[in-house]
Amino acid sequence: MENRLNSSLLEKAVADLSKLPGIGRKTALRLALHLLRKEPEEAVSLGNALIELRTKISYCSCCHNISEEETCQICSDPRRDRKIVCVVENIQDVLAVEATGSHKGLYHVLGGLISPLDGIGPSDIEIDSLVKRVENDKIKEVILALSPTIEGDTTNFYIFRKLSAFPVKITMLARGLSVGNELEYTDELTLGKSIQNRIPFQ
Repeated sequence: MENRLNSSLLEKAVADLSKLPGIGRKTALRLALHLLRKEPEEAVSLGNALIELRTKISYCSCCHNISEEETCQICSDPRRDRKIVCVVENIQDVLAVEATGSHKGLYHVLGGLISPLDGIGPSDIEIDSLVKRVENDKIKEVILALSPTIEGDTTNFYIFRKLSAFPVKITMLARGLSVGNELEYTDELTLGKSIQNRIPFQ
């Protein structure tokens, strides 16, 4: 049984910090004590930054990327190729692909992958909105940039079937990526090459 701290305020801070992914109780305590050693202004600044993060950032109405406006900076950029859409699982994957500088089109963030074992079906992620974009915006190419996992391949195949009725080119990342790896942890060079050398989805 874990020992309770002798300060209810410190205990609450540790309890809340330990709810963050990858942060255990010991790390949470270390972070809380670190903040106590800093000037009050630094803790207030951090607190305000977190509040603004949660209250002022939402999701792009078009691609579901994070945005401070109704439409994100990428979707609003007139230099992007609006006829090519790169489909990714999450926000981290947008950042990973952007870091390569290899994609000049737009994105579509699914917000997850089809995973029946986890109770996640097609209706739980942003597939229907992707189909509407392809239909309404006359998209010419959809790049399936999902992680090469069972869930990623299942989602790829489902999207391929949903888009088969439209005159759109469907491609996928070249298999330079190791099977089972998460896209966000792939090095920029490998990921960039896999985008440039993408192949038709079959």
